[in-house]
Amino acid sequence: MQKILLIGSNGQLGKQLQPLLQPLGELIAVGRQELNLTNPDAISDLVAAVKPQVIVNAAAYTMVDKAESDQEIAIAVNGKAPGVLAESAKSGGATFLHVSTDYVFDGSQSTPYLETDPTNPLGVYGSSKLMGEQAIAQVGGDYINIRTSWVYGAYGQVNFVKTMLRLAADRPEIRVVYDQVGSPTWTGDLARAIASIIPKINQDILGTYHYTNSGVASWYDFAIAIFEEAEKLGFPLKIERVIPITSAEYPTPTKRPAYSVLNCGKINQVLGTHQPQWRVGLRQMLQELKTIS
Repeated sequence: MQKILLIGSNGQLGKQLQPLLQPLGELIAVGRQELNLTNPDAISDLVAAVKPQVIVNAAAYTMVDKAESDQEIAIAVNGKAPGVLAESAKSGGATFLHVSTDYVFDGSQSTPYLETDPTNPLGVYGSSKLMGEQAIAQVGGDYINIRTSWVYGAYGQVNFVKTMLRLAADRPEIRVVYDQVGSPTWTGDLARAIASIIPKINQDILGTYHYTNSGVASWYDFAIAIFEEAEKLGFPLKIERVIPITSAEYPTPTKRPAYSVLNCGKINQVLGTHQPQWRVGLRQMLQELKTIS
């Protein structure tokens, strides 16, 4: 039975991955308490002790705006740790599966990004994630790199859906950016894609992939959908108006890509499936959130 080492087990993606990875082998799941990703020696010691056949890295520094002032930690977790994990995986003959982001792109395209399109991150978060991708590729072992976008889940501490629900419970009016477009992705669907690709690892499918829910939305569209679906499920909402605004009207420390839709054709071919539509994922996440809270 193969051993699978899951890094970031208590995060919003890690929590969804645990029950899906358990049937695939002996699962060793570690979170922030067990592993400090800013300590390269701790990473290599853990991998050497566990001796896994597959390492899944679901951990990341994901606070996009805070990364601008917290560069050292963001680079250590997103940029350097993946390289150490890849090196440790290669040394032990393991396959390394890593999760990256749409923010490695600058958003200047108007058609969905392919895995081969040039990267050009706009901020520290995107740059640190790209640094991680480059470190993994440089190691040159067996790896799968999955870029995703606009990720949210029932288990996350902070994400867009949870923020919108919190604000909508207290305010009659919210202003949301309408000129940034992407594909909202539920951790439940992303976790299923990751769990589905692991049994296929021996079929010469290494490299970089894109996976998101299907369909396209602006943050404004996403917010409207959240409130419509949450209302049906009986979430306490005071919201009456959602006002569309431009990115310029809502300045943030990080400039975000205006268009970061990812082309998922490559992974669909490998998995033999098509990604669920983003609004279906949203509905399932809200149902799950209601259940666990």
